[in-house]
Amino acid sequence: MKLEEKAILRFLDRFDETPFLVRIREEEYTIGHGNPRFSIIFKKEPDLKEMITSTSLALGEAYMRGDLEIDGDLYQALYYFLGQMGNFSVDTRVLRKLMFPSLGRRKQKEDVSSHYDLGNDFYSLWLDETLNYSCGYFENEQDTLFDAQKKKTQRILKKLYLKEGMELLDIGCGWGYLLIEAAKKYKIRGTGITLSREQQQGFEKRIREEGLEDYLHAELMDYRDLAGYGKKFDRVVSVGMLEHVGRDHYELFFQCIKRAMKPGGVFLLHFISALEEHPGDPWMKKYIFPGGVIPSLREITSLSAKYRFYLLDAESLRRHYNKTLLCWDKNFNEHRREIEERFGETFARMWDLYLCACASTFQNGIIDLHQLLFTNGINNELPMTRWY
Repeated sequence: MKLEEKAILRFLDRFDETPFLVRIREEEYTIGHGNPRFSIIFKKEPDLKEMITSTSLALGEAYMRGDLEIDGDLYQALYYFLGQMGNFSVDTRVLRKLMFPSLGRRKQKEDVSSHYDLGNDFYSLWLDETLNYSCGYFENEQDTLFDAQKKKTQRILKKLYLKEGMELLDIGCGWGYLLIEAAKKYKIRGTGITLSREQQQGFEKRIREEGLEDYLHAELMDYRDLAGYGKKFDRVVSVGMLEHVGRDHYELFFQCIKRAMKPGGVFLLHFISALEEHPGDPWMKKYIFPGGVIPSLREITSLSAKYRFYLLDAESLRRHYNKTLLCWDKNFNEHRREIEERFGETFARMWDLYLCACASTFQNGIIDLHQLLFTNGINNELPMTRWY
């Protein structure tokens, strides 16, 4: 065995909780004790220095290039391997620009656009008909992804306790399904804001198709511009947007929401969460969500209290997101050839890895998903029970 291979195996020995096989060229080695659950096949010997600088970047990029293959189910292999993320190496000094990027408006818009402006036709390939790019709600085992997204949306609308004629703001509105359903069912007037031009255009198209021009409109707008928007809302919802705000701007985010809301208004915040504060994963920040940070539940509830947002309810949807992501990955791979023809094999491998990695980290509790329901100040007019 060459010295380089010995060094790689010594490094991989830290991930011995679940036994797996490592194949480097024609040689095979077992990490851990027992029957291997999966195999990692290195077609090209990994660089130990890169593994020490960032384990996730080194292995993720090797998988994207095809230098690393998984023999076995990708999701299951990642479930076992990423369950030991505490043993990953990351040198934040070397990766400082990647791990702690600028939070300026221009940079954040570029970061959001890099992910969400890949094209509405791309997302329509593997999302369901609602075009909801967030966690579904699976009430029953037999629920389809479409069922789960409809139920998630209706559950959110019930939590908001909407009444006809109310003004509803959706921060990070995506392709607008939630506002369209709110307008059709409750006859509210809604405003959706997004930094993605593709999403804004897609939402506007749907508004016209549904004949809801008198009820809804989409704005290409930064949440920081809400203070000068000149409008107060009865209800505010934000689904899957807080992860793009950045830790240094959470307080500003709450200030902007506060200014945009009427006293006693209801605010629902739906976001990927963590138990503790963490700068994030280097591979995910470089390739999937540049600038993205996952908030901890405790820092968000602490800040909300500072701005007199009263917490009515908190619900974890962690396992629902695992199932949602597995549905997306199945749909993605059903259109794999089409996606590879348009974006290339490296892109397709990257997105398959992203979807499976996220599914596995939700399943093993590395990350969570919370829906928090607040009132802006005291509201004694709402039902005393969980009306939804």
